[in-house]
Formats: sequence, structure tokens, C-alpha cells
Amino acid sequence: MGMHEDISINLNEIRKQLVYHSDVTIREFSIGQAGIPAAIIFVNCLTDRELIDQHILRALMSLRNHEVTITKSFLINQVLSVSQIAEVDTVEGLIPKVLTGFTALLIDGMSEAILIATLNSKSRSIEEPISEALVRGPRAGFNESLSDNTALLRRHGENDSMAFMSIQVGSRAKKELIIAYIKDVAAPELVEEVRRRINKIDIDNLPESGYVEQLIEDDYLSPFPQVQSTERPDRVIGALMEGRVAILLDGTPFALIAPVTFSMLLQSPEDYYERWMVGSLLRILRFFAALVALLAPALYISFISFHPGLIPTKLAISIVGARVGVPFSSLVEALIMETAIEILREAGLRLPKPIGPAMGIVGGLIIGEAAVQAGIVSPILVIVVAVTAISSFAIPQYNAGIALRMLRFLAMFCAAAFGMYGVVLFFLLLCAHIVKLKSFGVPYASPAVPYRVSDWKDFIIRMPTFMMKKRPEMMDTKNGMRQKK
Repeated sequence: MGMHEDISINLNEIRKQLVYHSDVTIREFSIGQAGIPAAIIFVNCLTDRELIDQHILRALMSLRNHEVTITKSFLINQVLSVSQIAEVDTVEGLIPKVLTGFTALLIDGMSEAILIATLNSKSRSIEEPISEALVRGPRAGFNESLSDNTALLRRHGENDSMAFMSIQVGSRAKKELIIAYIKDVAAPELVEEVRRRINKIDIDNLPESGYVEQLIEDDYLSPFPQVQSTERPDRVIGALMEGRVAILLDGTPFALIAPVTFSMLLQSPEDYYERWMVGSLLRILRFFAALVALLAPALYISFISFHPGLIPTKLAISIVGARVGVPFSSLVEALIMETAIEILREAGLRLPKPIGPAMGIVGGLIIGEAAVQAGIVSPILVIVVAVTAISSFAIPQYNAGIALRMLRFLAMFCAAAFGMYGVVLFFLLLCAHIVKLKSFGVPYASPAVPYRVSDWKDFIIRMPTFMMKKRPEMMDTKNGMRQKK
């Protein structure tokens, strides 16, 4: 419905549509000595009241020149000292803006309303990311404010080619989403594919970037994350410089990076801040920890149940002696301990911070010791489960660790059914799945498959920085060089 020049008609129509919005305030007043009827409409606690009082109400009510004609151009250019101003000529266009933090100014005799950005920008301060702690590196992390997050990316250096593409998402609760990329580095096909998938999202509300991740991924049946989530601006900047695309959603501190490969989930920004030998050693340890977290209980089951002859004699005698009196098979006792550890881990996360870690440690010790004393499980299994749990903590990405924890149980069942053959078959099928999987057209197993020699400089071993002159070939970037020769 188009707006009328009579302000009373406009206000009546607006009040009808806002009857169920009790937090909306309509403040009627007169402009200066001319006494022109006017009104502002805003949402309590969502807008900056000081800005409204000082830069809108006081500026308009204190106008003293009788001879000046109150026009829209005069108000915007000479009276309202606010940076962001827009116009709207329909009630249907005005109300959604008011409900998201704008203040609408209506003046008698004007068939358009002036929208003034007055959103109260209170947000959580910039703190160190909790989920991705580093010993050496920046301490700044994203927060829930989209403007703060884009500013953190801008602060990493002058870069006029960094582009932010804004998209409105959510059919009922609309939010702003930003697609960030480097214009002269990222492949246009990748940027267009990300934009196309986001534009296809048709859902009432997107409260967190996890919704976006699930709606744009390639294979929803895969246990592996095909979009990387992070709270670290330095990780996002590093990905953008490689030709990848970042997705930032208002209201969440977690940004998304696409495309992603499996090796990225085992890498940490600290690998690049330390010297190459230290970074390479830490990265090799993480790959080894991932294998332990995935296969250690399954190997225990296969050795104990099917292939005891492969165990050294003295160790085999020790294990057999420790298992005397255990009433369960190796699979059942492993399931008991693994399930108990997973429950303790989840309980530690949900409990208040002061007692969560303590409960996890004490609970694990007490349950493990009590289970051994009761003869339910063997001491060697407690060691295997403990090493497995510790190895899973070494994986930098939490969702990648969850994927390996899920697959661990499947590996245990394969080992209980077919022994070492089952473990090998499981591992081969898992490798086949990873090789087949893609993230926005990039093979998930890159740079291992397909084989690219130059990309191996930043794979399991990180070569010295001066040797990594090119961007990853898998990204097919517009500008392949990141260091001058």
C-alpha cells in the first residue's frame, strides 16, 4: 500500500499492522516553530535511544527558521546528522525495516518515509576463540556482530580487492549473509556456485551458520564436514588468499570456508607461525592421532579376538592374564568403555565451565578404575580407550573429531566380524569414499588424489615458506602466484 501525504492516515494504517508489536514506539511531535506534524517509529531496546534523541528529535524540534521549506532533501542534507539514510514509499516496506532496527520518520505532506539506521550495536567484545586455541598467533576471534567480523577481516591489511557480497537469507526472520572473497584470486565459477547455492536456501530462519553449512554441502550422507567452520579471522584470511570463499552470517561467531579438503581439517594456523620443521612435526602428529582415534579400538578387538599370534609373546601373556575373569567379549567391553567416555565427554561440555573439566577427568578415572576392579574390562583396554580419547583431542576441528568418533564404532563392528580383514576393508571403503567426495567441485582427498606435486609442499609436511610460491593448484585461481620470484 502506497503512503499518503496525510500523516494521520499513514499512522492509522501503521498502527493497524503493528497491533501485535507492543515493543514498537510511535512518537508524535512537531517540527520547529513551523509546527509541522511529524512522527518517528522505532523498536525499544533495539535502537540507539541517544542517537534518536540527539540527532533526530532535537535536530527537528529545534528548527527555528520560518522561511525554510521543510523538504525531504533539506532534512537529509542539512538537518539529520546520521550517516545511513534511505527512503520508502509503502507501509509494507517500512515495517520490516523498523522491526530490524531502523527508525522511520514520517512528516505531514510527504508521501515517503525516511528510514534512519539507528540499530543499537551492542555486541560481545572481541575475545580469543574458545574452540580453536593457539599458543602462538592472534588472539582475536569473531563475535556475533557481522559488522565486527567484516571489520576484523579488513584489519588484516589494506586490500582493495577483498569483496563482500551481501545476501538476505531467511523468509520470515531475514538476516544478512556475506560472501567474502578476493576478486583477483578466487575463481569466478566458485564464487558463482557459492552464491547460487545460498540463493536456493528457502527456510524461515537461519539462526546459525550450521544451517547454511547443511543446506549447501555436496553430500548430506557423508560423515565428513564439506564446509569448514572457524572462529578465527586469520584462518579465514589464509583461506581467502588461497582462492577460497568465506561465508559470514549475522548473529554467529562461526564463519564458513569453502571448498574444504580433508587435510585442512588436520591443519592449524599455528603450523605457519612456527618454523617449518616444528609445524611439520605437529602436523604429522595430528595425522597419526587421527589414525589412532579412528582405528585403535578396532585393532585391539581384531588382535584379541582373531589374531593373538600377531602380538609379541610376552605382551600376549600379559594381556591374557589381565583379561582373566572378564565376562564380556572384546567388542562388548570396548563398547562399554567407549560409550562411557563419550557420555563423560558430552557431560563435561554441558556442565558449567568451573566443574565441567574436573568432572570429565575425575569421572573418567573413577569409572576406569572401578571397571577394572570389578572385572568388567581389562586394564589394557582402559589404556587403549584413554589413548584414543586423547588422540581425538589433538584434531583441531571439533566437527572432524566427531566424524572420526562416529566412524570408530563402525570400525569396531567390522573388526569384531572379520578381524584384521574387516579393519582393512573398512579403511579401504573409507578411503574410497573420501576420494569420491567433493566440496564445491574440489576433490576432498586433494592434494593426494588427484596427485599434484606443488600442492604437497603444504600437505603432510609444510615446506619452508619461501618455497611455497604458488597458490594451491586445486583451486584453479585467477592469480596462481603468492610470492614474487
